[in-house]
Amino acid sequence: MEIEKMHFDGQIWRPPYEASSQLLQVTAGCTYHKCKFCSLYHGTKFRLSPVSEVESDLKIIQEYQPKARRVFLTGANPFALSYNRLLDLGLLIRKYLPYCETIGTFSRIADIKSKSVEELKNLRHLKFDSISIGTESGDDETLSRMNKGNTAADILEQCRKLEEANIRYNLVYLTGLAGKGKGQQNAIHTAEIFNQLHPFTINFVSLTVFPESELFQEIQEGKFIEASEQERLLELRTFISALSIRTTLLGNTVSNTIPFVGMIPDDKVRILNELDAAIRQSSEIELKQYRNGIRSL
Repeated sequence: MEIEKMHFDGQIWRPPYEASSQLLQVTAGCTYHKCKFCSLYHGTKFRLSPVSEVESDLKIIQEYQPKARRVFLTGANPFALSYNRLLDLGLLIRKYLPYCETIGTFSRIADIKSKSVEELKNLRHLKFDSISIGTESGDDETLSRMNKGNTAADILEQCRKLEEANIRYNLVYLTGLAGKGKGQQNAIHTAEIFNQLHPFTINFVSLTVFPESELFQEIQEGKFIEASEQERLLELRTFISALSIRTTLLGNTVSNTIPFVGMIPDDKVRILNELDAAIRQSSEIELKQYRNGIRSL
């Protein structure tokens, strides 16, 4: 008997908090491919999965996981798909997985921009919720330097549209992205932006540069100097200390030398105390050895 296989191409990556979600490929690769620090989808051209492939995969899921509660769409940023395409996908998922309560996906800020609030509301009605946005920073200098393709003002405008549509979202903060000596500026400016929003979670990642990225070449040429591990921890402390919103902080990815999880404001003091202890007790050499040992994200 031949085993049915689902269609997955290129790099398959999902956030840690989507570990129990049913994965479904609707795109492969990234529509943008211009962020200097990113190598996650290196070598994979953007590809839109044909409806026939998606439907075939849904039939397999229906057979093996008929009561799947959450579906996570894979690819760097499936929310870049047109409103009509996402609408069709939502209807298709509902057809095969009637118990599905929410549909998650990665998104760039620019992917939200093309959709009206009314369209976003319709997508929410079709279960799209808790989407993960690669914001990385809310500091305009850092965003421009890394060629993110959006400004801090864009983050505010587009996330507020999601809030109006009642779509929850998860933001990302990338420590070390501003480079040596600029972490404090990045932390303060990003906190100022995030404090004006209501993210479901804020996810913390620390810059880990791989040879496939454009930033790696800039480091080799001396055009970008990486922040030390101690500086990153101080940046992280400044950022969390400046946050005044109620949300969940998730710092448990492999890139974080000091992992942590908690809710603010409830766990804010505890997390800051843990970071203070780490700053006092951890040596730069030990932290750097850990960073150098990371082979993939």
